[in-house]
Amino acid sequence: MSSTTAFLEALEKELGSDALSRDPAAHTALAGDWSEAPHLTPELVIKPRTPAQVAAALRCCAEHGQAVVIQGGLTGLTGGATPQPGEVVLSLSRLDAIEEIDTVGGTAVVQAGVVLENLQREVESHDWSFPLDLGARGSCQVGGNAATNAGGNRVIRYGTMRQLVLGLEVALPDGRLLDLMGAITKNTTGVDLKHLFIGAEGTLGVITRLVLKLSPRPLTSTAALCALPTFAHATRLVRDLRRALPGLSAFELMWDDFMQASCKVGKLRPAFDQSAAVYALIETQGVDDAHDREQLETALGQALEDGVVDDVIVAQSLEDNQRLWAYRETVAELLAALKPFAAFDIAIPVARMDEFVQQMNEQLQQRYPQTNHLFFGHLGDDNLHLLTGPYADPTELHHVEASVYAATEEYRGSISAEHGVGVVKKPFLHHSRTADELAIMKQLKDLFDPKGVLNRGRIL
Repeated sequence: MSSTTAFLEALEKELGSDALSRDPAAHTALAGDWSEAPHLTPELVIKPRTPAQVAAALRCCAEHGQAVVIQGGLTGLTGGATPQPGEVVLSLSRLDAIEEIDTVGGTAVVQAGVVLENLQREVESHDWSFPLDLGARGSCQVGGNAATNAGGNRVIRYGTMRQLVLGLEVALPDGRLLDLMGAITKNTTGVDLKHLFIGAEGTLGVITRLVLKLSPRPLTSTAALCALPTFAHATRLVRDLRRALPGLSAFELMWDDFMQASCKVGKLRPAFDQSAAVYALIETQGVDDAHDREQLETALGQALEDGVVDDVIVAQSLEDNQRLWAYRETVAELLAALKPFAAFDIAIPVARMDEFVQQMNEQLQQRYPQTNHLFFGHLGDDNLHLLTGPYADPTELHHVEASVYAATEEYRGSISAEHGVGVVKKPFLHHSRTADELAIMKQLKDLFDPKGVLNRGRIL
């Protein structure tokens, strides 16, 4: 870290002393995200209260050559927000204002540090919904959701964060605040600059404010859990349900090993008397509980009659919904139980996903027979997750990562579907990006951050 008096004096002049914390003993919670990247307690934490202060802090860092890492809710799995040696932390936790909810146009203007669950609750009180949803909703921040182009459970209906962001305000390393805060859906006036920052993981600029697209608040939500004999039956089921259910909002797939581990770590009763090859957790959202449940039951009854599913449970209450979702939402507990682990968030074409799962499972079981290898994903958007651990020898993790990412390239997939690259996946980015693509990404980094102080060493 730059410890020059001039740097600290410049920061204090711009932001005030209350925006600076120089007590490492108070920073232990900021030492890293949820990934296995080595944690490092920062010596200096900058906590701006306004977007203008974010921009001023970045300008001070650039002028003094001080590397800075941006932190949101610290729920990432790729080490992107974990401090590296010599870096100061810029925390967005104080930028937590929900500035405006437009109940006519269905938009919300929020600061980047707003916690996702807080936003969801606030807009619901105005009879609207912000449909992005993921397990870390109680901790993650919407700025980080945009910076990593988060997807979550309902991409099949609403898309990723990229489809939910109408406008942005971005603090650049030279101290400018770039106003891209348009609240309109159609705007064909040249390059849409906001998309340079969505998914860029804070390497080009810091998202400070967002205009988000809302959806009418669904009045009902019904879940169902299906046991299926094969993956092929799951692909037919998702196709049939997309056709039959306009309100289909989630289709989560879990292989049997994941389901067994979920029951164990979550102390959950097995959903069915007999195990199945794969399980599909389905959700519909609508406005008429009885009608929506009848639609879902009719569609799944037809699937049972056709032999597409072996067994099914349809929730009859909100408590039933929560019980069914519990099988899918034990990921945090599984991560704790599998340490040291490797967690993969990849995209594989659906047509080849089962082939990929079988190949990787065989390879990993053969080499690491005493280790858990758990597969699950969002079937509607090609997103496959793999949790594997614990490893008695943590040095084996790099070999596991190399094997999985090499196979991902072979299947023409992506090494990151929704969690970003950070530092953990950086050595494997060539499996998803060509040399020309990497060169252009480097040119963009040099254009926006010529001194290389902002989230240095992430992605590239």
